[in-house]
Amino acid sequence: MIFNSSAQLKLQDTDIRLMLAVQQDDASAFEKLMLRYQDRVLFLLRHLVGNRDTAEDLAQEVFLRVFRARKNYLPEAKFTTWLFTITNNVALNTLRTRHRKPEVQLGTSTNEEEPNSQKHFAEDLILASSGAIPTRQLDKLEIKQMVELAIAALGERQRAAILYHKFEGKSYQEIAEIMEMTPQAVKSLLCRARLNLRDSLQGYMQHGKKVKG
Repeated sequence: MIFNSSAQLKLQDTDIRLMLAVQQDDASAFEKLMLRYQDRVLFLLRHLVGNRDTAEDLAQEVFLRVFRARKNYLPEAKFTTWLFTITNNVALNTLRTRHRKPEVQLGTSTNEEEPNSQKHFAEDLILASSGAIPTRQLDKLEIKQMVELAIAALGERQRAAILYHKFEGKSYQEIAEIMEMTPQAVKSLLCRARLNLRDSLQGYMQHGKKVKG
């Protein structure tokens, strides 16, 4: 007899199990999910809206929405896809209200805590966007600042797609669900974003020319 039905496989996902417990008003399960994802949500929001203080406020809003929507949660996709859909909507609402280009506050502390998957995010992105090895020695903090400026200079949708793809490792299909687009549209969006990042970062990589945010 085969026991691994689609429903059973989903229940093997610890995030889904925790969220189903939250659905039953389990406060400890909600706290576990928050601790597991708060840094990743904060990182995404900081880059999506371009302001650290605003991102911290919005991260609280994201998890408040998660809790409020718990009764309507359906384990039809990865929990992170559902979570980042909420994150993306909260960020977009803020940007639409702001009606101006976000102001970027660059991190300056090398001791700043970052999610594990972001440790080499800047270096990976700068190489992936250029397709070339730098011809000069690069300072890690400086790389981080230049990449943040280059990302901030992208349009809202390009910036979001790059963050979900390069930082969270989301597939075209998952990004399409988060951003309410088709997978083909996401593919085109990422292609344009990579070209724009390459143009922004190439002068810095080769000649030390500062990126304009």
